[in-house]
Amino acid sequence: MTSHDSEANDKSLLTMETQISLDDILSLGPIPDHLHATFLRVANGLVERANYPKEKVMGLLAQMLQNPKKYAYSKNKVTNLAQSIYGLNKQGIAIPLSETGATYLPAEADPYVLASTKKQAENSFDLLTGPLPYAVFGREHIEEGALKQMETAASLPISLAGALMPDAHQGYGLPIGGVLATEANTVIPFAVGVDIACRMCLSVFDLPPAFLKREPHLLKKSLVEKTKFGIGGETREKLDESVMDLPEWQATKVIRDLKDKAYRQLGSSGTGNHFVEWGIVEVYANDDQSGQASLNLPPGEYLALLSHSGSRGFGGNIANYYSKLAMQKTRLPKQAAHLAWLDLTTEEGQEYWIGMNLAGDYASANHHEIHAKLAKALGEKPLVMVENHHNFAWKEKLVDGREVIVHRKGATPAGVDVLGIIPGR
Repeated sequence: MTSHDSEANDKSLLTMETQISLDDILSLGPIPDHLHATFLRVANGLVERANYPKEKVMGLLAQMLQNPKKYAYSKNKVTNLAQSIYGLNKQGIAIPLSETGATYLPAEADPYVLASTKKQAENSFDLLTGPLPYAVFGREHIEEGALKQMETAASLPISLAGALMPDAHQGYGLPIGGVLATEANTVIPFAVGVDIACRMCLSVFDLPPAFLKREPHLLKKSLVEKTKFGIGGETREKLDESVMDLPEWQATKVIRDLKDKAYRQLGSSGTGNHFVEWGIVEVYANDDQSGQASLNLPPGEYLALLSHSGSRGFGGNIANYYSKLAMQKTRLPKQAAHLAWLDLTTEEGQEYWIGMNLAGDYASANHHEIHAKLAKALGEKPLVMVENHHNFAWKEKLVDGREVIVHRKGATPAGVDVLGIIPGR
């Protein structure tokens, strides 16, 4: 081997030992994918051109992540990178320094900074090495994205049981059609969903199916005049405003600020897959030959009204506010970030629980307004009403007696003597 070869090998070995890899960068914290190349360019530029030792570069990057505003507004070797990080911070996207990253901070670092890093570490959680067992109904009909989301949800350290419905599809956090039971003091806002307490409501009238053919113009006219759809849709006429008198509307500033908007939207349906439509309900006799079905109606066919909608802008704002808060309070790996939970023993957890339950009462009142107006247009009163909501969380017990919070997103409760409504085309 020539001296030239020896020098080249020594230089290659030196480069391998001092070069900063992507794994080194990611050890500092959850760096977004689009910044990986920039971090590597800046870090290795400092090693190769400024002759910084690897440890010094890592320390500088750790301090920049801990206080991006300081480094963004001062002239230094990572100013441009710090400006990118600070820009994300202003959008509400935080990049917390990991426990490993904190070890690169200088010993004389600000005690507040170190305390903040320790707190972040305490609120960071890893997923289980494998998902807990959960039921999947109709696996062959479920898209791959929903299956992966459910597997992630079942890998949360707070998950205790789960199930996936045959019509499940991918959503945010928990798949739509997913059911997840978690520890008793934990609630996951995104597992409840953005449209809190979205629900189905059915009114059955003492009118025959022939009424559809006999009075199509009346039925169509009543739908057009008594319902309201669209983003931001509001109504003027209210038949029953009593839901707005609930004391929970004064519980928190977030709720108080949304009350007026909620009042204006009372009795409207919003947009998306929400609907109000007329149809026919066919009632069958029970197998016990009692002549009565579970609707407690004689067998036969009846005119019916079916609606699907939720808690409108009120529920959406509650969901977004507390979902972001949960992601700040509970830090999870990237693929599980939207499954961050709130602790129900904390103030913010209790605030969300109050807001969620109020959204449930409000969503029910929305449907009752719509059904009451349409019943009035017909000059009829419903023989029976059936309603239940999905996109909600309930305090329940597992079969072994453990108390849990059951999240049902796009899934309907199916307990003993509980009537459910599943729309289809």
